[in-house]
Order: sequence, then structure tokens, then C-alpha cells
Amino acid sequence: MTKLLASLALAATALAGAAAAETTATAATDLNLRSAPQSTASIVAVIGNGDKVSVNGCIESANWCEVSYKDQKGWAYGDYLTTAIGEKVEPLYPNRQAAGVTVIQTPAQNPAEAPNTAVGAAGGAAMGAVVGGPVGALIGAAIGGTAGNAATPEPTPEVRTYIDANPQQPVVLDGEVVVGAGVPDTVTLYDIPNQPGYKYVTINGQPVLVNPSDRRIVYIYR
Repeated sequence: MTKLLASLALAATALAGAAAAETTATAATDLNLRSAPQSTASIVAVIGNGDKVSVNGCIESANWCEVSYKDQKGWAYGDYLTTAIGEKVEPLYPNRQAAGVTVIQTPAQNPAEAPNTAVGAAGGAAMGAVVGGPVGALIGAAIGGTAGNAATPEPTPEVRTYIDANPQQPVVLDGEVVVGAGVPDTVTLYDIPNQPGYKYVTINGQPVLVNPSDRRIVYIYR
């Protein structure tokens, strides 16, 4: 009887530990931590490229995961988080079941405000398109250890001054604004005098610089 009780106690301890375990993920790029699972929700922090987060759960119908980062909790776009699946490192969101990530419900009260829907603080014209493009390429670069999504050095102050003095119509896109992500052809990019290598646009409330040759984001003003 004593051995049986001891075995039961050990089993209960193991189950409790498994239940308490959280999935750990790594940011594949500098990644916004938002207050809600929406591309225009307020930004509460920025998860540094390579920093780790604890994943509390992901929404089944959208690419948003609730995570804890340092002393803050919020929502991160799951396509730009990676995690260990066996002996491999894989993108978190498409592998959430294999990683044992908890499925959670969206906190949105209004059914019209579904997760990943572009509404709220940023304003601007909703384009019905996605910022991101080949997400797999960004994740692949991060997993492979290459600098595929390396940020452009900080532009001169005159660039930001010009953008602030010449605001254009902001746009709202699904997805997350990250360096290396593609901007859809439907989005108008604006010239910057004496800066042929850059164009600019405000996406989801954040001014970004875009390489006009491939329409990829090269710098984000946070």
C-alpha cells in the first residue's frame, strides 16, 4: 500500500508539472507585443530579435498568440515565433499542435472585431491585404542563422523630419509590420527627396521605409 501511494504521488507530481509547463518560443525578428490580437492594437513592448517568450496559447482561427515577455503579457504574431519541435526549430503557429500549445479564445467582445481584423487605433484605409509576403522566407532566414531580415542602419534625422512634415494616408493591413516583410502592390509608396533607396508609408500606425525595388520593409519607426 505504501509503495502504491508513493507511485500515485509521483504520478500526480509529474502530471502537475506537465500541466504547468509552457511552450517557449523565440522571436525571429524584432516583433511587436500588442495589447490585443489585432494588427492595429496598441504596442506595449517590442520583443527583441532572438529573445524568448513563454507562450500561454494561440488562437485557432488567427495567427496571434498570447505570450509573456519579461514582465509583460500581450499578443504576438505567431508566424514570427519559432520553437523546438523534436530536434528541429520550426515556426510556432503552423506547428502549434505539435508544440502542445493551448488553444485559446479571442478576447474580442464584438463578433465583427475578429482577431487579425484591421480595426482600431491606427486609423487609415483598410486595404484587405496582408503585410508579410513570404513569411516562410523570413522564418527560414532566422532558423538558418542568416541575416535575411537584418535591419537597415538608422536613417538620417532628415528622413524622419520629412515623413513627419509630409504625412500621407495611412493604411491598415492584416499581419504584422516587421523588417523584411513585403508590402502589397495595392499600397501606394511615397518618395523621399534625395533618398532614392527609400520610399515611405504608414502601416498599422507605424511609419516604415520600404525598398522600392522589391517593396520590402527595411526600417520601422517605433
